[in-house]
Amino acid sequence: MLNITELAKSKIVALLEAQGRQGSALRVAIIGRGPGGFVYDLRFVENAKKAPDDVLVDAGAFQVFIDPASAPKLNGATLEFVEGIHESGFRIDNPNPLWDDPKAKAVQEVIDTKINPSIAMHGGFVTLLDVKDDIAYVVLGGGCHGCGMANATLKQGIEVIIREAIPEIRQVMDTTDHAGGTNPYYQPSKGGRSPFA
Repeated sequence: MLNITELAKSKIVALLEAQGRQGSALRVAIIGRGPGGFVYDLRFVENAKKAPDDVLVDAGAFQVFIDPASAPKLNGATLEFVEGIHESGFRIDNPNPLWDDPKAKAVQEVIDTKINPSIAMHGGFVTLLDVKDDIAYVVLGGGCHGCGMANATLKQGIEVIIREAIPEIRQVMDTTDHAGGTNPYYQPSKGGRSPFA
């Protein structure tokens, strides 16, 4: 299951004490996938918040709760604390593959090698959330979030590139809340459809 380094344990204990939360547990969950790998959520919760199907890791001074959906993807991973010039904080070193599904793996490869390098020039990136029923669900981030050209980028660029590389994908669905955020300037039109659907 999830391993925790001694330095990470001591930092967690120090945080619990600083926040007056001794006796609380650490909840660790995978909440998505991003350009750098899995996206994690780490938070302190009361011990009473343990769900019946949570996986429990005893870290000595505290317990770790992992939801059943995240647990298989955290098996063999290590929670560590790094201190350096360019990086400081908690990090999870995870040897598990981002995707088990071959279609999702193929879509992720296209995003990583063809799409994200192209839109990075404009400060944007695409995150694959899932592939279900031959539909790839994505979120547009960075400069693409709230961009007035997001729909055109999706339908005339991202979807075309993915469908050319993986013909089994019949649609790419943007799940981004383009109207959200601190400074949205694009309100997506309702009822937009893929020309391939």
